[in-house]
Amino acid sequence: MSKQGNKGVPSRRRFLQQTLALIPLAAAGNSLVSFDGMAASEPSEGVSADYVPIFFNSEEWPFVLAVTDRLIPADEHGPGALSEGVPVFIDRQMELPYGYGHLWYMHGPFATAEPELGYQSALIPRESWRRGIRAVNGWCQKTFHKPFAELEHPQQNDILRRLESNDLSFDEVPGSLFFTQMLENCKEGYFADPMHGGNQTLASWKLIGFPGARADYQQVMDHPNRPYPLGPVSISGKRSA
Repeated sequence: MSKQGNKGVPSRRRFLQQTLALIPLAAAGNSLVSFDGMAASEPSEGVSADYVPIFFNSEEWPFVLAVTDRLIPADEHGPGALSEGVPVFIDRQMELPYGYGHLWYMHGPFATAEPELGYQSALIPRESWRRGIRAVNGWCQKTFHKPFAELEHPQQNDILRRLESNDLSFDEVPGSLFFTQMLENCKEGYFADPMHGGNQTLASWKLIGFPGARADYQQVMDHPNRPYPLGPVSISGKRSA
């Protein structure tokens, strides 16, 4: 959410390209509500009115839709997190071992430490999301008399910047911890194989020139720095348009 940018290069897309190397590509309520971000996004098989969340409840789900739309919005350079099914990816991950913290060392002592020392919180991902959504929505209700999902985009962006800098924090969950949790899961879903719920049109792979699960990719390794001529393919065999 930081305001950075080089002339002629979309800052958000550049950020995604630069951080791809940190993301494992294969890592990983009862109804949707209508809001501006959904109306502006291209429909996909990943997020639809027929999808029923398995972890998030009907009060939490609108928040997830809204926040993923703000973290990676659709623009003239490509579809965003919402139309690529990223909320579905995140919802599914919360019911997998990752969501329960089974992939991490989760025993004490817990202490504040530099990021280089690894994850230090006692909160597992599903607890971070649940507590964070409750805290942010509660703060928004007191401040604006509306939940996060019903605020205007500039207001949502400002709240996310304040969470990122920890200017907005809560007893239930530190603001910066919750922001990091949301952003990491959003990026993971955006770059994941479609079989996991996100990246439904393989848009992010096309953005960075990643060929996916093509068996013939090895034969071009002898020609570095040349664009791969074919579109990406998912593990399931799904191909980009």
